[in-house]
Amino acid sequence: MAIPALDHSTTRYSLPHAYWMARAAGLAALDRAGIEEQARAWGFTNVRCVESTHAMPFPIEDTQAYVMASDRMIVTGFRGTEVAKIYDWLTDVDTPPVPGPANKGFVHYGFHRALQSVYPQIRDTILEYRTDGQSVWFTGHSLGGALAMLAGARFHFEEPRLLPDGVYTFGQPRTCERLLAGAHNKAFRNRCHRFVNNNDIVPHLPPEPVYTHVDTSRYFDADGRLHDAMPLAARLQDRVKGVRADLFAPETDAVKDHHLPNYLAAFEKNLAPAG
Repeated sequence: MAIPALDHSTTRYSLPHAYWMARAAGLAALDRAGIEEQARAWGFTNVRCVESTHAMPFPIEDTQAYVMASDRMIVTGFRGTEVAKIYDWLTDVDTPPVPGPANKGFVHYGFHRALQSVYPQIRDTILEYRTDGQSVWFTGHSLGGALAMLAGARFHFEEPRLLPDGVYTFGQPRTCERLLAGAHNKAFRNRCHRFVNNNDIVPHLPPEPVYTHVDTSRYFDADGRLHDAMPLAARLQDRVKGVRADLFAPETDAVKDHHLPNYLAAFEKNLAPAG
């Protein structure tokens, strides 16, 4: 199977570009040397890794991200985390939300704190690298998806002339309440793409009604087929199908479907030639 190469000149959504943004999300899990080596292999000449350790007790020990730039494109990726490490944190509704970017609505306190520890460095790096109007992209898986969405929002709402070309998230938890989601949906129309893999548990956390998702959702069904939209009843039937298919798996379908390699496998299946 021949996957199209990363197109540094793209400025809009496509399935191949979404696949590469998923791979870029996974890149954030590597160490500094690994990130730099792979980024340069993909044609990015400038790479900077950003890390902040949280001094006070916190469910997430640190926040890690990177910015890579070529002469046509700048990508910022945020590291995700394992379901077991954030499940209790995401189900804790005792911590009240805090004001969102430019005081537009509210966001989950944990996501706000995790992003704040690295965002100034990320913003300054993007502006430093953006010497010739390069496109700007944010990406992340799991926790990294929440941080990518919020970083894109801050990038625009705190400086309205700066609007990212795209935000791609994979297995992203609910991140904000409805006021911020509404403002985000208006500003990021056709620019934000949130992928959910069948029974992935993380997109259902933290619980509603306090927190909600931003648009646009794209859904991989139990057979790995991608849907831009799927009626609720059909999606519920498909989730049951996914559970039955993995009834005796060593880990639950809800956890298995969250792993980034399973998102990548679904992308590759959809990119494969028909027949």
